[in-house]
Amino acid sequence: MDDPSNATTPCGFLLQGFFEFPHLRPLLFLLLLAVHLATLSGNLLILVAVASVPSSRPPMLLFLCQLSAIELCYTLVVVPRSLADLTMPGHHRGSPISFLGCAVQMQMFVALGGAECFLLAAMAYDRYVAICHPLRYASVVTPGLCARLALACCLGGLLVSVGLTVAVFHLPFCGSRLLVHFFCDITALLHLACTRSYADELPLLGACLVLLLLPSALILASYGAIAAALRRLRGSGGRRKAASTCASHLTVTFLHYGCATFMYVRPKSSYSPRLDRTLALVYTNITPLLYPLIYSLRNREITAAIHRVLGRAGAGSL
Repeated sequence: MDDPSNATTPCGFLLQGFFEFPHLRPLLFLLLLAVHLATLSGNLLILVAVASVPSSRPPMLLFLCQLSAIELCYTLVVVPRSLADLTMPGHHRGSPISFLGCAVQMQMFVALGGAECFLLAAMAYDRYVAICHPLRYASVVTPGLCARLALACCLGGLLVSVGLTVAVFHLPFCGSRLLVHFFCDITALLHLACTRSYADELPLLGACLVLLLLPSALILASYGAIAAALRRLRGSGGRRKAASTCASHLTVTFLHYGCATFMYVRPKSSYSPRLDRTLALVYTNITPLLYPLIYSLRNREITAAIHRVLGRAGAGSL
């Protein structure tokens, strides 16, 4: 490793992307393009479907609308540039990105991912009130509360992302400016930083505690109370109905927190740039595609809304 005393602040970075696989890049471009278009279509369909619901929208639909909006922005931060880089001539070492552009991309990526962490906790609270206090649900989970929770999720993700971005981009970067990644991810930047002290990893650890541990604790508390309430139900039909309303949220939660925990809750010494890049393909492309499918298959209200939208589109084309 280069001596940190010789560190310089680079004017930019090179995103290696998949330039070392020139023969696979056309196929990868087509696959990512297809997945990206399907992701955009699925999330836009949910947004349009929720907008088509009458004014008295259930709170869960409002949360789903925000989740789809986050996923839409989440993929737009990363995927379009990755697709553009795949069309560049293969003899380049990488695609240049400015220091500021890299910082902005990382900040937006973390902000959106953090907002989703907080939003999943808010959705768990919504399920808790609906199952444990059904008679008070309408008076507790009001549209005003949903709006305040949505704003708090976005602000929470924004504040943590700004702090983490400032901390990471104050680190010294030595030698090569080549990021073995297709976007400015935290692990790729920390791998490139010429630091030897664990103290430099504390901002990432702090961000993980706020974005992962705190919402996880709230989600576990909500589902612990839900499980206790379900045990008190006498009829198995009531248990199945209540559990089915939580299934889609639990599935999305496990996917999101599982990927984030595996990627970011580990020491710098365990980073493997090429493996991390491959895993990032999954959580920036595949999981955003799965979320609309999971909710459209498991949530009756969103399924009915989608059918209404598709029915109108079919009728309009006749």
